[in-house]
Amino acid sequence: MFRHYSSSKFVFTWIIFCFTSLLISAQTTVEVSGFKGKVLDQYGALPGAKVYIKETGAKTETDLEGAFFLEHIPGTFTLKVDYLLYEPFEEIVDLKTNEVLEFTIKLVPDWDEERPILLGSRSKPKTSLERIAPVDVIYPKDISNSSQMELGQLLHFLLPSFHSTHQTISDGTDHIDPATLRGLGPDQLLVLINGKRRHSSSLVNVNGTIGRGSVGTDFNAIPVASIERIEVLRDGASSQYGSDAIAGVVNIILKNQIEKIIIESVAKINHIGDGKSTYTSGNVGFNLGDKGFVNVSAEYRDRESTNRSGDYTGQVFGADENEDQLVDFFKQTGFSGRKVMEVGNAATRNIALQFNSEFKIGTKSTIYAFGGRNYREGRSRAFYRFPNEKNKVVTELFNNGFSPEIFTDIQDDAITIGIKGKKEAWNVDFSHTIGKNILDYTVNNSNNASLGEVSPKTFYAGGFIYSQNVTNLDFSKPLYFLEGSNIAFGAELRVENYQIVAGEEASFINGGDTFIENGTVFSRDVGAQGFPGFMPENELNKFRTNTSGYIEFESKVSDKILAVLGGRYETFNKFGSQGTWKVATRYQPTTNLTFRGSLSTGFRAPSLHQFYFNNTSTQFSNGAAFNVGTFNNSSAAAESLGIGVLQPELSKHYNFGLTTKLFNSFSLFIDSYVIRIEDRIVLSNPIDEGFEELLEPFNLDRAQFFTNAIDTRTIGLDIKLNYNTYLGSGKLFSTLSGNFSSTNILDEPRTSDQIAIQDQEIFNREERSRIESSQPTFKINFLNTYEIEQFSFTLNNNLFGSVTYRHPKDGDPNNWTLNEFTGNIESRDQKFSPKLVTDIALTYNFNNLVHLSIGANNAFHVFPDEHKHSGNVNQGRFIYSRRVQQFGVRGANYFARLLLKL
Repeated sequence: MFRHYSSSKFVFTWIIFCFTSLLISAQTTVEVSGFKGKVLDQYGALPGAKVYIKETGAKTETDLEGAFFLEHIPGTFTLKVDYLLYEPFEEIVDLKTNEVLEFTIKLVPDWDEERPILLGSRSKPKTSLERIAPVDVIYPKDISNSSQMELGQLLHFLLPSFHSTHQTISDGTDHIDPATLRGLGPDQLLVLINGKRRHSSSLVNVNGTIGRGSVGTDFNAIPVASIERIEVLRDGASSQYGSDAIAGVVNIILKNQIEKIIIESVAKINHIGDGKSTYTSGNVGFNLGDKGFVNVSAEYRDRESTNRSGDYTGQVFGADENEDQLVDFFKQTGFSGRKVMEVGNAATRNIALQFNSEFKIGTKSTIYAFGGRNYREGRSRAFYRFPNEKNKVVTELFNNGFSPEIFTDIQDDAITIGIKGKKEAWNVDFSHTIGKNILDYTVNNSNNASLGEVSPKTFYAGGFIYSQNVTNLDFSKPLYFLEGSNIAFGAELRVENYQIVAGEEASFINGGDTFIENGTVFSRDVGAQGFPGFMPENELNKFRTNTSGYIEFESKVSDKILAVLGGRYETFNKFGSQGTWKVATRYQPTTNLTFRGSLSTGFRAPSLHQFYFNNTSTQFSNGAAFNVGTFNNSSAAAESLGIGVLQPELSKHYNFGLTTKLFNSFSLFIDSYVIRIEDRIVLSNPIDEGFEELLEPFNLDRAQFFTNAIDTRTIGLDIKLNYNTYLGSGKLFSTLSGNFSSTNILDEPRTSDQIAIQDQEIFNREERSRIESSQPTFKINFLNTYEIEQFSFTLNNNLFGSVTYRHPKDGDPNNWTLNEFTGNIESRDQKFSPKLVTDIALTYNFNNLVHLSIGANNAFHVFPDEHKHSGNVNQGRFIYSRRVQQFGVRGANYFARLLLKL
């Protein structure tokens, strides 16, 4: 039965109910604690950003306006905001009862194409999608995800257009890896540190490796621990940065962080059991009051040698040797099985210190300084000298022969001091850079056979010193009366010095000792076996100065078109002057699509090393040893051969490309290029027949020299596709990139009448192949990182294209030899097929402080093709080619890494 209320009672009850509800509602609102705000980037709201509390897992997402509200219990927590392709936001907050904390969070892009880059232009930095020239950037995350401990190897496996592999049986080049860009030479790539010119090595590559005859920069002298990021400009840039920038520019930006102490330790070992490597580094930053900072890095690397030599099948003692003698011999060589030499990575020990600092003075100026020292010890092996080689071995000292060891001591120093600031709307930068590289050789476990029994077993063989002083003054200024325009100009003074230091007398002297065989007296070989020392007549101390000035103008012709025009003029005190220029344009019909193109001229001055280097070295060809002399162009020997004075290389560089962003997850970069180089400087192949009278006074079998012998054309294509997305509960970052390149020598190499009349080649087919086919015809990288909660998984695939070796004489079938593997008369030429190398790593982040990684490089134990002709194996010693290299012969190697961020 229902009770009936009067209307007055009903109204009164309703008022009480509403009042009570309001009180409850008000009380509920007051008691809520949590977080609210908006998540933005430079363009506006970011809908769908993930907002969560790290400790409790409470989470929400931003709405279409970028707004969020997250109710939460009071306490001290870590508020995080994640959005794909942006740096995560993280802040420790203290939430009180009945408190709602409000935030406006602006996220910073965390992918290449949205980060501003200055390299290649002196105007306002632009993103990769907007750039007028192609630039690759290696960011901190890329560096930390890589398991490579050396800068050259890191770039080799991250950038398809960059090539740098460890060499073997090549003296100093065993310890300083040649590095190239876009298939050109090591000396056609300019290296900068914080935008300032880096000095080159004191070593000139004279053995049978990539970059033979060139002088490059020692990338591995720069500690990886000190690097914030690496910018690689893939375009001709001589008009902007001067000589050497024909292929492009690598700019290494040093760390400036002051927030953490970073300690890293890595251990590696090869699948086969050799090549153990350890790496330890530290990085720390400090405030200099409230006006500056100093960041310091230290690094130690120790790499044991890798040996991929085969078993020796040749004679040791002579034709009458027996198996018992051989068993005893192989037990004492120091190598396993029947190996008699070391083919693979040389052993090195490396310690480095690097700093970077700035200090503000006043309100508009900053003093900066950076630099460091790197010291490296290296040990490589030469060919074994057998007891039956009486001309090379003093059996009274080494009754079983010996394996010469070549020790290198390399010291690399650099420092830059400068001041930058504003003066009446002009940006001004004045700096001075000093760089020096010293390389010394010591030959151990050897003899100078011509000294007989009194020969030492260890020799100081001399070395090289190269130093460079560079002073820069740069001005730039935006032109406000022309929207989007900028003007920059400046000057550079460079002073270089190159020295060759003689070795001790015993390393090169002719002691006159002889031996008797079958009743005939023979002279013994002169000089320390493995590496004869530099003689006093090789010593030199040469200087060169260079002055240059440049100007660059950039203008926004319209809302969609940007144009750049630049020029440079350089004067050397050795060969005169040279001017270069560049014109480039960018057409951007939409914000997500850009077309770009450039035409530039360039040049590379001959290095002081190429002008003046001279020495005697022992080089092997088809198993035979030859004393080869390198004559510089100012020598009487070069003059008698008709070799002219070196001239600068001149180049033209054409580049056309496009960039586009698709569906907010994809970005595509395509750049094609043509590079033509005239008067390219090369080291000739050794010449001998017909020049015996010239060579005899120097006790030489062959001679070689530097010359402007060839013109080349390089045609190529660079492609890069980035893809980033959420996958399940994690984030996937993928990059597919490739470089396709072909270099050809145009016409026939130029030679002198004196050499041509003897029917001698100045640049034979092996040397041609070193230019045209010794670097991979293509390289494709597929890099993937998947991050989920505390885990990160990396899977990188690198496909190395084919390389080709051509024997110097096998262009004529009459010179082909018996291939014992097949029983046929065949050419010793060989094309080495493409290979896929896979690297994997798993990282677990225990917290913000401790990160542990394990993984494998070359996880499937891939090697280059083995030699297919017995004539290239050299009596069993060379399973793999030492002349052409795709990625080395280390095989699978496993690593563990501990990273602490304190």
